Amino acid sequence: MTSLRHTTVIPALALLALGLAACNPVPPEGKTQDAVSASAPDQPGPSDQPAQDVPPATAPPADAPAPAPADADPNAMARMDGYGDMRFGMTLEAFKQAWGGELKGETTAECYYLTPKWVKVPSDFAFMFEGGKFVRYDVGTDKETAPGGGKRGMRAEEIGKLYAGRVEETPHKYVEGGKYLGIRDDKGGQGKLVFEVGKDGKVVDWRVGVPPQADYVEGCS
Repeated sequence: MTSLRHTTVIPALALLALGLAACNPVPPEGKTQDAVSASAPDQPGPSDQPAQDVPPATAPPADAPAPAPADADPNAMARMDGYGDMRFGMTLEAFKQAWGGELKGETTAECYYLTPKWVKVPSDFAFMFEGGKFVRYDVGTDKETAPGGGKRGMRAEEIGKLYAGRVEETPHKYVEGGKYLGIRDDKGGQGKLVFEVGKDGKVVDWRVGVPPQADYVEGCS
């Protein structure tokens, strides 16, 4: 009986040893277990892939604001509602405070012009007042740029492209072949820009004001 028990136990131990060997395979000859693990390809973990699709770096966000129009330049002096810090409708005293510089001209008439001290020829640049309020400014030099980009010396066709769909053309009162190109404020304001075009088709001067003064063709009349 003793001999039979020993014979049964030995095969059982052998089977157990074989099972352990299958669970822990022996590395190839000449390699340790650490070397085998190092040579195995890395498996991507959960953090290796983004949770959602990522748009290209150059793609703008869907809610990106539209580019601002040209006449939205916060540093522009010529505006559809005034000039610099001066707004149409200001009284003379409020205008002077906003201007902060010396002005030339008489202020006794119902309608009159004032010009900055540095202006030599009034037709180059002047502010119009009527009824004691600032109502218009006139520009006859190419040193200033009108709201929206128009300038003295441009051709009528260029003005038409700059202000596409907004130009109202009327014949010049005195110059044959000349005309006036009126542009209303596209933001709904009362201001109006008027380009005076000579018979050669080029802008002679321009002005911005509120009606009816914006349409005066002889200064204060």
